[in-house]
Amino acid sequence: MDRQERPGRQGEELISRFPDHEQQLSALQADDRLRALKSRDGLDFASNDYLGLADSPELREALVEGAQLGLPAGSGGSRLLRGNHPEHEALEADAARHYGSEAALFFSTGFAANAALFATLPQRGDLIVHDELIHASAHDGMKLGRAERRPAKHNDPGAYEDVILHWRKSGGLGRVWIAVESLYSMDGDRAPITALSEIAARHDAVLIVDEAHATGVFGPEGRGLAAGIAGDENVITLHTCGKALGCEGALLCAPRVIIDFLINRARPFIFSTAPSPLMAHLVRRAITLTTDRPERRMRLDGLVAHAEAKLLDRLGVHPTGSQIIPVILGDNGRTMEVASALQHAGFDVRGIRPPTVPIGTARLRLSITLNVTAADIDALVAAMEKAMARLPA
Repeated sequence: MDRQERPGRQGEELISRFPDHEQQLSALQADDRLRALKSRDGLDFASNDYLGLADSPELREALVEGAQLGLPAGSGGSRLLRGNHPEHEALEADAARHYGSEAALFFSTGFAANAALFATLPQRGDLIVHDELIHASAHDGMKLGRAERRPAKHNDPGAYEDVILHWRKSGGLGRVWIAVESLYSMDGDRAPITALSEIAARHDAVLIVDEAHATGVFGPEGRGLAAGIAGDENVITLHTCGKALGCEGALLCAPRVIIDFLINRARPFIFSTAPSPLMAHLVRRAITLTTDRPERRMRLDGLVAHAEAKLLDRLGVHPTGSQIIPVILGDNGRTMEVASALQHAGFDVRGIRPPTVPIGTARLRLSITLNVTAADIDALVAAMEKAMARLPA
């Protein structure tokens, strides 16, 4: 009797066929690290929608406008086939002007852009020196590439230079690529961009700056923390569109030769269906909003300052100088219990555990956005005090 004749046991049979997967999931659960999807609920202290644009009237109007213009929802193919649309090219031209680069390339996600970049640009014999806390997408891209890769101590310029010098002394002859995030997504701290730029210049290296969490929030007109060097011939910046810009996708900004090389060699770009032309239209509008509406950034600055003062005074949590504020609890189980208590109290706060963060640094990642008010922040801090007192270390 085949499986189709025994539908009542189908689920049981499927589970029994994957014992290794079941065992790994059980181990994660035992370590309080099992992930599960959870619907959004409560006041937003979890999203990356820093400027509150994702559900804004302005982007809703842009969506309607794009539909009325007849922009298609889907592209119908890769950019190198029929998927290329004038709206993609208009966005890339706008992005290059706005972020100060010679050219830009639009990807469907920041993950895809990072994977394409690191898998394609560094060549065999080259070296990638990356911050030890750099995003998973960069790691996956590096694994697909042919260059050597070595970590450097987080935000320590001297460590980067030591790695480069040691590699040269060991016979390394290729190009060096220095890879960092301008603002780290789990710690909220900034990379020493100026010092790293100087190191790149001394060693004829390329500096890659992922501006994911700084785009729209920092720099003149929201152009990011690397805005001052973005036009240099040895600098590549990545601006994701799904955080402060409130949309989807990512813009890789670089010298024209780099963009042309990616179009010809980057498999994640060549063999992927192009992003929606309608989304490209929305991203163009979002970039305009970050330029024309500086009051959004000013309001966010005020909320961040308010949150920092409250958290320091009531819980001893030190400021990061950004909209990302980690409250490190250490223990996985306690972190998730506190997060659950806050969620039940009406606050969307998520617990972050290894391997997303180093072992022993499980935390509540507080994200300050324009989707909340100062009163909401006060209520959150009070609820955190209560939950942490009830669930002591």
